[in-house]
This record gives sequence, structure tokens and C-alpha cells, in this order.
Amino acid sequence: MGPRLFFQRVPEGKVVKNRVHLCVRVGTGLVGEERLATLEAECARLIPLGAVRVRLLYDGNDSCIVMQDIEGNEFCLD
Repeated sequence: MGPRLFFQRVPEGKVVKNRVHLCVRVGTGLVGEERLATLEAECARLIPLGAVRVRLLYDGNDSCIVMQDIEGNEFCLD
């Protein structure tokens, strides 16, 4: 099976032109430090390709790294 796209409503109003926010699944089934290490490894792989790390969202169990592509569009490593 190939990549899947999900569309969802968000509470924020539209403030810029239409854009797509992608969540790239790299830590499926992992939790805690193991998940975080997998996300960090993928982040490190993408930075030399032009991606920029924006912030880490981590609560001790679940994690996500917000990044930007070369045009400034945000995406998440999830």
C-alpha cells in the first residue's frame, strides 16, 4: 500500500493561501525514547536535504517534530 492522505478540519481560520500540511509517519508503533530516537534520525537525514527543524513536541510518551520544507511549508515527522 502506498502513502495515504487524510484531510481534517482545524479550528483556525484561513490566514494565507491554501497549503497542505503533511505528517510523515516514521515512528509508527513506537513510543517514548525509541519513538523519539527514530524521529530524530529522520530529522537528521532531512536537514542536509534542505529541511529546517522548527520544534519538538514531546510529552514523555508521544512525540512529533515540526519541520519546514525549502519553501517554508510546515510538515511533521510523526
